[in-house]
Amino acid sequence: MTGGRNPVKIQPTIPNVRGLLHHRPITSRYVSTLWQVSSQYPPERDSVPPEIDITRSHPARTWDYYLGGKDNFAADRLVADQVIAAWPGMRVSARENRKFIGRAVTYLAGEAGIDQFLDIGSGLPTANNVHEVAQAINPAARVVYTDNDPLVLVHARALLTSSPEGACAYLRGDLREPAEILNDPATRKTLDFTRPIALILAAVVHFLLPEDEPRRIIETLVDALPSGSYGGASHGSTEYGNQEEADAVVRIIAASGVRIAPRDSHDFGRLVFDGLELVAPGVVLLPEWRPLPDGGPRPGAREVGRNAGVARKP
Repeated sequence: MTGGRNPVKIQPTIPNVRGLLHHRPITSRYVSTLWQVSSQYPPERDSVPPEIDITRSHPARTWDYYLGGKDNFAADRLVADQVIAAWPGMRVSARENRKFIGRAVTYLAGEAGIDQFLDIGSGLPTANNVHEVAQAINPAARVVYTDNDPLVLVHARALLTSSPEGACAYLRGDLREPAEILNDPATRKTLDFTRPIALILAAVVHFLLPEDEPRRIIETLVDALPSGSYGGASHGSTEYGNQEEADAVVRIIAASGVRIAPRDSHDFGRLVFDGLELVAPGVVLLPEWRPLPDGGPRPGAREVGRNAGVARKP
């Protein structure tokens, strides 16, 4: 990603925050909070690839912060901390989402016999990534990761190493442009579209707004998959908690320049799994999808606020 290019020297924290202010109109109270960020957060790293804008938060990096990662910047942490203040369950929800991915991929690679995965909106590498879970069951499993944050691509290429028998590919792509992801040379080289593929859409479909034509996007992806393929997805919902808290989270995220469209379990299931055969137990709260027998106590609906499901294409 950065070959042959000199890294850009990062300015001190407050100038970075000033750049953040120029990107969007926000309230005076929010401005005051931003100007205090240098006393709340540690300095940024000395350099990042020039295509990465650290003055604006990005969902992949705020998600990394929710999970306790270190690949995030002041702008990401500021937004994330405000979300957590409005809804303390956010960290719990992020962790449960990772656990769901692990259980879903275990089912897909094991019981369902899938050895090809297309993970869109993969986020920054963390523990138990898709290829690690799949290749622990079948070392020949092949995975394509895609995300629209260039930092994800940088880290994925450095950290997500496939087994010798399998393969991993990484490309920068946006869920809103499904044809570009499907037709990318890396996708076509890594995945065989004449055999079943598992499409992973974890915590990403809620970024599709009505004007993005989400049904067209999902249908484009599913139509490209052969019979016997699967889709696994999770999605934010406001049906389980306090509406005031949910509205506050949506406003905070929107103020950062990112809009989301929470959907209840019915709308989520109809959008993503229409025409597919749902795997038991269907569309349920994250911790309720095939929980491990020794998984311990499961958090409640209000803490998690996210649904999930897996389905097969006939």
